[in-house]
Amino acid sequence: MADKSIFSRLQKLFSTNTIVRKTEDGVKVIDTDEWQNMTTNLVDRFMKMKVTNYGTGQTASSMAYQQVRIDLFRDYDSMDSDPILSSALDVYSDETTARNEFGNVLKIHHEDDHIKQLLENLFYDILNVEFNLWPWTRNLVKYGDFFLQLEIADKLGIVNVMALSTYEVSRVENFDPENPQRVKFIYAPYQNPSGGYGQTPKKEFENYEIAHFRLNSDSNFLPYGKSMIEGARRVWKQLMLMEDAMLIHRVMRAPEKRIFKIDVGNIPPNEVDNYMQKIINSSKKVPFVDERTGDYNLKYNMQNLVEDYYMPVRGNDNGTSIDTLKGLEYNMIDDINYLKGKLMAALKIPKAFLGYEEDVNGKATLAAQDVRFARTIERIQRTIVSELYKIAIVHLAGQGIDDSEMTNFQLTLTNASTIYEQEKVNLWSEKVRLASDMKALNMLSTDWVYHNIFGISEDEMDTERAKMVLDLKDRFRYNSIEQQGQDPANPPQQQNVEEEIEKMKQEIVDNKGGRPREGNTYGKDKHPYGRDPLGNKENEKERKRETRTNESNKKIAQQYINGISAKKKILSEKTQKSDLLDENNLLDDTKF
Repeated sequence: MADKSIFSRLQKLFSTNTIVRKTEDGVKVIDTDEWQNMTTNLVDRFMKMKVTNYGTGQTASSMAYQQVRIDLFRDYDSMDSDPILSSALDVYSDETTARNEFGNVLKIHHEDDHIKQLLENLFYDILNVEFNLWPWTRNLVKYGDFFLQLEIADKLGIVNVMALSTYEVSRVENFDPENPQRVKFIYAPYQNPSGGYGQTPKKEFENYEIAHFRLNSDSNFLPYGKSMIEGARRVWKQLMLMEDAMLIHRVMRAPEKRIFKIDVGNIPPNEVDNYMQKIINSSKKVPFVDERTGDYNLKYNMQNLVEDYYMPVRGNDNGTSIDTLKGLEYNMIDDINYLKGKLMAALKIPKAFLGYEEDVNGKATLAAQDVRFARTIERIQRTIVSELYKIAIVHLAGQGIDDSEMTNFQLTLTNASTIYEQEKVNLWSEKVRLASDMKALNMLSTDWVYHNIFGISEDEMDTERAKMVLDLKDRFRYNSIEQQGQDPANPPQQQNVEEEIEKMKQEIVDNKGGRPREGNTYGKDKHPYGRDPLGNKENEKERKRETRTNESNKKIAQQYINGISAKKKILSEKTQKSDLLDENNLLDDTKF
């Protein structure tokens, strides 16, 4: 059930040939089959041949198409035996899979270290791109197509790959009316000359099970790719014919011939032939070795192309004479060089890379050719990286990764030309110089320079300005460390200078001799009296405890005072409303 689940997810994922995932920056779209580059579907250059020779049926058309593909592949195999074309295919593969300055063929970039490790394990351990990418690329540029079967396991992703023969794999499209973009592959191994298939049955693979590398440079070859040597196929055939003709011409016409003019005098005309034959037999004997018996025969007159001419003359005062007929005079090298130049133009490889330096007049010419060739290699690399994206997505999906991290990675191959990289650097140098001049002359604002010269948006400018502030902080920190020996980010603790001086004096006295003085153990476990030899921690605890007690007592006393104050009454003399001169207020004197 788990396998069915993973396969169903992969089938759903690759059902539309484009994988869409939402990221923080927006929507990430991966066109695994380069569907967006296609102008039309199933447009082939052999449609007339299909209709004319095989009828209009779908089966007959498919058979015709596959037969034409096989004929092309046979021509490519014959072209591979040519030294120039074989070297060209090697050059394509070498430059496409060159190593970078770190010795890596493929560079993987991902912000998540875990996913980056998964991809490195896929490409360098499972696919082994360091060794396998070169023959894969050579087959790709030779045939225009390369098929790679992917073995997928649940929770493991891709566990193995197997290269399939281009002769035996066909791509099928437009077979599902409900989903026109659905793609499948048919693997038919061992096709015998009679047209039937061998004992191995045909297999059908889904789109996610086959990695189809193809060079989509010509829509007439869809749904397959176009070989890099297809443009040189017709010229190569002409060159082969011209070279064969030159060889035959040299063999047949190269020897010089002699003309024997024999004076027949007054011999009757009816006897001239016999006389001439007698002279020929007596003067010319061609040695011949019989291959069956090994006999060496000097009497056998071999009638071949090196035979001389015997002509009877009459009435000539010079008598018998011998003249020489010159051999080959026609020079076919010019024609050969003409066709070879067209072949080089079709391959798009500098002649110096193939050992032909007659047209290289200086380093500048070779550099320009190298840059143009680098663009060709870059186009091949884009095709390879596009399919490697598909393989990586299948692997991550098999690992259970189904979020934006599935597509948020980058794969790059090494650029084939250092001169091409230098041109990019020179371009950036010119932009920087132009921006500096504009800012120095106060011609335009900084935002205008960033936006129009460097193509930086407003958000990117804000981000870069914030990073520039961080760079300035780091620069200030580095200068402080270099000049003052102090890190502003980690300032030293304030210490008593006098204590430091006394400590240094004591160290000088203690280190005069004997056993080296141990380090300071005050306040440490290895101190004889423990971590708190003076009891400062206990005293501090006691002081805190007394402080808390005093504060509590003060609080209680204050509450008691406040309570008494609330109950206290103010004593005052109450006087009644009476007259002080009243006689009733007089004291009785008799009581005293």
